[in-house]
Amino acid sequence: MSMTTKKDIRKHFLELRLNLPDEEAAALNRQLLDNCKRLDYRQVALAHIFLPIAEKKEVNTWLLLEYLRSAYPAMQWALSKTCMETGTLTHFLWEEDTVLIKSKYGIPEPADGKLLEAGDIDLVFVPLLAFDETGQRIGYGKGMYDQFLAACRTDTRTIGLSLFEPVPLITALDAWDVPLQTVVTPHKIYQFKQ
Repeated sequence: MSMTTKKDIRKHFLELRLNLPDEEAAALNRQLLDNCKRLDYRQVALAHIFLPIAEKKEVNTWLLLEYLRSAYPAMQWALSKTCMETGTLTHFLWEEDTVLIKSKYGIPEPADGKLLEAGDIDLVFVPLLAFDETGQRIGYGKGMYDQFLAACRTDTRTIGLSLFEPVPLITALDAWDVPLQTVVTPHKIYQFKQ
């Protein structure tokens, strides 16, 4: 694939994901989970996770949550609420009584709860449409996760989750783009030097 612009890559991988047969998507998600299980989460007290937009066939993070809640029961979880008008994420502690509401964009989000700061979070699972061999990612183009990751501590871990392997290089990066430390795919775990 010779495309390197964000717009081309975003369009290609969104179409690729939307056209995955359900059985293949389910198999890829199971393989992705198997690779996620190979990582060490013992130092993580508070992890941030995104819940999938089912209509866009995003990575099924419900599988990952089920595993991590069982394997690391002391780990606490953070979820975000999206504000498209300001292009920001507000973070909440995900507690047993947290009510989830599907936003108009199809994102399961907390109705409200205990507010968290980005600096409270030890690990962020990051959604993406595509990534490259240097750890740069492409999301939906709003830059919300880049703002969020820039506000996190320097020792906060970032793990991107992708159903597909990387493209060689994403060009025309923006100054605010934050590269990932790790990306897990169904076939491999990629570690990037930052």
